[in-house]
Parts: sequence; structure tokens; C-alpha cells
Amino acid sequence: MEIIAEIGQNHNGDMGLAKELIHAAKQAGADVAKFQVYDAKALFPKEGNEWYEYNCKTELSRDDLSLLADECASAGIEFMASVFDVERIAWLEACGVRRYKLASRSITERELINALTATGKPLIASLGMWEGSEFPQIESSADVQFLYCVSKYPTPLEELRLSEVDFGKYRGFSDHSEGITAALTACVLGAEILEKHFTLDKSLYGPDHICSMVPSELGELSEKVREIDLCMAR
Repeated sequence: MEIIAEIGQNHNGDMGLAKELIHAAKQAGADVAKFQVYDAKALFPKEGNEWYEYNCKTELSRDDLSLLADECASAGIEFMASVFDVERIAWLEACGVRRYKLASRSITERELINALTATGKPLIASLGMWEGSEFPQIESSADVQFLYCVSKYPTPLEELRLSEVDFGKYRGFSDHSEGITAALTACVLGAEILEKHFTLDKSLYGPDHICSMVPSELGELSEKVREIDLCMAR
């Protein structure tokens, strides 16, 4: 079982906080510290978006990414990012990423997907906004792992419908619910990758903190996941 701590925007534009999150994620048992890499003005609408200024503040520069990748290496945790445009793939290549994450909102962006598969590196893709009855067609030679996801923040537990998910087809679960119950349920049902937002304080300003794990929850999740793996002889 692999646990991805989705730091995302939860650094709030503060690289000091970002570093704290990386080390806290490692200490609590995460395998990966993941960020989001985007051009905020191109990705997020200004009109009707109460978080627009926040989105701009949390945009990571090329230097920020290099700093975060180095910090992850120092902490002994994998550095990963969701990338939202072709230009920034080169930034991440320069950081030496092992693989990429494709966010739910990017699942139909063919140019971006083709550029990601062209790197030859594995790709993890969330399907929260995919509306097809079958998995999206991505180049057959690509190493792609799909994650089940419901794109609602936070997601009510009753809307997850995990009993209907075939974790023989989905490799894992990108969880936006509160608490760790859903992630543990997915683990029992066969998910091999768990991705969940991570913060130091759920009361911090920003849209994702409320549905994020704090270190104590991540620590509990990590411990229970290892115990479940033992029980399931995985």
C-alpha cells in the first residue's frame, strides 16, 4: 500500500510551511509528498472565484519546485506533483521526478496527456471528472494507474459508494472526504494507492484544509493500513 500526502495548495504560498508539511508527512508515514504545479491566471477563473487571490498566491515558481524537490530528497520522501500545463512538465523533469499525477480536471486535456506520456514516466490519473463508461484512452504503451475519485470538497461519506468500485480495475482511491474512514474502507476493498490532502491545521485559510488529514490522522492511517496489509497477507 502506498500513501500519497497531497499537500497541494495547503502550503498557502509559504515555502517554510511547505517544508514543514514535507517532514511531517514523512514522519507520519506517507510515501509521497505531492504538490500542484500551475499557471494560476490561466487555470483558475477570476470571476465568481472567491479563492482567486489565494490560487495566485499558491502558484509555485520553478525555483520553488527545485527547493521542494531537494527538501523531499533530504526528508527521504518521494516528490510528486500534479501538473496542469505542458510548459511546467519541463520544470518537473529538471527536478528529476519519478512519475506524474494527472488531476481529475485534466483528464480530457489531450495535449497535456500526450506530453506526459512522452516523458516515458508512469502516470497516476484521478477520474473524478471523467464521464465515460470506460477508462479514458491513453497511449497503450504508457504506464497509467487510475484512481477512483469523487470531485466534491469535502465528499459526504454516503456519496462515495465504495462498495460499487472495482479495485481490480482502479489502482487506488483519491479521497476528499473528512477523516480516514473512507481511505481505510478502500484499503480493505483492495485499493493499492491512497491519496489524501494533508495539512498541519484544518482551520488554516484555504479551500482544501477542511478535507485534509492532520499528522495524527495520517499517522493513524499509516498504522492501520500496514495492519490491514498484514491481515490480508499482502
